[in-house]
Amino acid sequence: MPSRLFASLLPASRLAAVWLSASLLVLPLAATAQPSNDSDLPVAEIQAFAEVFERIKRAYVDEVDDATLLRNAMRGMLNELDPHSAYLDAKAFRDMQESAKGEFGGVGVEIGKRDGQLMVITPLDDTPAARAGIMARDAILRIDDTPTEGLSLQEVLEIMRGDAGTSLELTIMRDSESAPRILTLKREIISTRSVKHDLLAPGYGYLRISQFQSNTGEQVNDALETLAATGDLKGLVLDLRNNPGGVLQAAVEVSDSFLESGLIVYTEGRLPDIDQRFSATATTAAPDLPLVVLINDGSASAAEIVAGAIQDQRRGVVMGTESFGKGSVQQLIPLGENEGLKLTTALYYTPSGRSIQARGIIPDVEVVRGRLEVSEDASLRLREADLEGHLKGNNEDPEHNVLSSRLKDDYQLGEALNLLKALDVLGERAPGRN
Repeated sequence: MPSRLFASLLPASRLAAVWLSASLLVLPLAATAQPSNDSDLPVAEIQAFAEVFERIKRAYVDEVDDATLLRNAMRGMLNELDPHSAYLDAKAFRDMQESAKGEFGGVGVEIGKRDGQLMVITPLDDTPAARAGIMARDAILRIDDTPTEGLSLQEVLEIMRGDAGTSLELTIMRDSESAPRILTLKREIISTRSVKHDLLAPGYGYLRISQFQSNTGEQVNDALETLAATGDLKGLVLDLRNNPGGVLQAAVEVSDSFLESGLIVYTEGRLPDIDQRFSATATTAAPDLPLVVLINDGSASAAEIVAGAIQDQRRGVVMGTESFGKGSVQQLIPLGENEGLKLTTALYYTPSGRSIQARGIIPDVEVVRGRLEVSEDASLRLREADLEGHLKGNNEDPEHNVLSSRLKDDYQLGEALNLLKALDVLGERAPGRN
């Protein structure tokens, strides 16, 4: 996924361990020290680089030290490769370690670039960005008084982060609107709680994963156990909308909660150490529970891994809109003690061999975002239950008719619940399974 406000990183003392994330692959530096099969170094280009370096040192209007020029050169090399590769100076490296602790001051929005324009990938749940109505694909034109054109993602992150309680002004432009809007947000401590659960209606569960962390798989199994304890569970909606991804192992564990066997995801790159395959185990929390997976254009990386595995194995129905399409893996290579490179080194693939990089997961059932409205004359209609002294039926138990407040303004979620009910009527206990 694009450079993240939430980045997962091991402490520097443990960088020698192998750790795989849907957005970040941390390997020891020695793992990259493979002999090059390339031809001899391009002497002419190196000479040209040295000449440019010397010309800047000698003739630029302001004096620039060697270290600054070399760091700028490294930034340029990485920034031109793809949106996710980056040089991390000491401050950026420190920020990633801070993010790994799970809390920092910010507004809770994932960012990336499209055609050079800073874009919102997704607002995170229960954050200032989400409450302000920021949506995936909103273009960010200015941050306070600073235009975003020409800024690197790392520079944007540094501007957007700050102490909790301080204000941040964003100028955003939405495709459906003719003029930009200015939003003033107050930074908060952004925590990384990832799993929520609820009952949409009696017998129909709701599981929301906002991002994938190291303990997300365990939290999902706990939530499934809690939902099952409410009674006969007839179906589940797994909500991965606006989920920017995170730890690959967590995505594998969540997929394994619903799959009894088969491949979940695999990665391929140029280095043999990066090629890995992940399969489901027989220990499965909900192997036969009817399942609808909700995705949208803010579902990225690890979220797409789960949706792709469920879809390819025909374990459930994927509903919503096409996902973001972030199917690459980044490797963190430490440079000395305080700096590092984040380098794209592999792509991940769904069980059927699909690379979703720049393509996304196409839902089985497309349901666009909408708004539920009650007809103006709905309150004027008379039903038997409105008549004074009507006979009470067995279905007037309030607990029998309760519906989650989540359904009130969420058309996609309502359609997911309707599909689950239809599957129950048809006796489909496990969509796509014999």
